[in-house]
Formats: sequence, structure tokens, C-alpha cells
Amino acid sequence: MEFSEVIRRRRMVRRFADRPLGSETVDRILASALRAPSAGFAQGWAFLALTEPEDLDRFWPFVPNQVRHTPDLRNAPLVVIPLAHKAAYLERYAEPDKRWEDRAESRWPAPYWHIDTGMAALMMLLTAVDEGLGAFFFWIMPPVSELEVDGAVQVHLAALRAEFGIPDDFTPIGAIAVGHRATDLEPQDPRLSHRRRSMADVVHRGGWGRH
Repeated sequence: MEFSEVIRRRRMVRRFADRPLGSETVDRILASALRAPSAGFAQGWAFLALTEPEDLDRFWPFVPNQVRHTPDLRNAPLVVIPLAHKAAYLERYAEPDKRWEDRAESRWPAPYWHIDTGMAALMMLLTAVDEGLGAFFFWIMPPVSELEVDGAVQVHLAALRAEFGIPDDFTPIGAIAVGHRATDLEPQDPRLSHRRRSMADVVHRGGWGRH
């Protein structure tokens, strides 16, 4: 598929057909994440890939809100949880060519461990489109009824880590479901086209407010 067509066709697909993916397809999607940029080439990421039915069954209870709204999400034969590893960046930038020996997080203008892991996630989303598949990036959250409880999200993520043996210093930034689009998938809501911001809205040429 032409790259411009991949960009045009990319959308979040929440409904999947109950069809498997070949292992080579799964590997191509996962391998694409390794081509994402990263600060200092730190590559501070990891990816938990779930393809076995029993592993997927263990995962779905951690995203109750998504499953309740779109039950066909559970048909996705691949779920990838991108994990950000902050320590890899702090250690990389303490090396002689960077010389931030104090490993101070305050030196960073933004949490690049999250940014870079998000870029890797986007690489997988685009590769899924190129493979003729659908993909959906979504957050891992407790039930809506628990969101007002202080610390509920961290408790929820701690349970996810325990379930899958994820080390404490790796942070899940969300999850990606990948699979064949449902055959009766509705067309994208045309109202989204009207809501899409134009270049004139978001691009400032040479200074803020100059379009």
C-alpha cells in the first residue's frame, strides 16, 4: 500500500472479526515498532504481545469500559501493551557522551520515555493498516465507577503488572488491539470530517498566529 494511502486509511477500529492472524503478520507488526525514533537511541521500551486465547482472556478484565462499549473488541487476535522504561533514558544520558551523571529527571523538558513509546505504538498502528488490518489504541483503566477513588489507576496497573509479570519500572501507556475489521463495520462517522482541524487551525508559520 502506498504510504499516503496508509495515512489516509488510518482510523481507530474497535470492532473485529473472529479471524486469526498469521504469525508472520504478527511479527511484522511488532518488528515495525523497533524502527521508531528514540532519544539518544535509548530504545526505552518493551512490548507485551498477547496472542494465545488464554492470555487474551486474562487481559480483557483489565479494560472493562472498552469491552462493555464494544464487545467485538474481544475478537482481536493480537493485543500489544507498549511499556515505557524511564530508567533506560536516565542511564543512557548519564553516559560519557551525554554527561547527565546525576540522572535528574528534571533535566528532561518532556517525558521522552512516554513520547518514544507512543511513536513505537504509532508504527504498529500504521503497519496494521499496511497489512490490510484494523487497529485500536486504548487506555488501560479500572471501571468508571472506581475512577474517582484516589490511586485507583495505579492499583489497577499494579494488578496488571502482577498478572503478566511486568517489572515495576516498566509503565504501560495503553494497549493496541489488532485484527481483521468486522465485516459489518460501520463507515466512519462523517461528523468526524467536520471536526478534523485544518492546517490553518494548527500550523503557525514562522510565529504564533501566522498561518
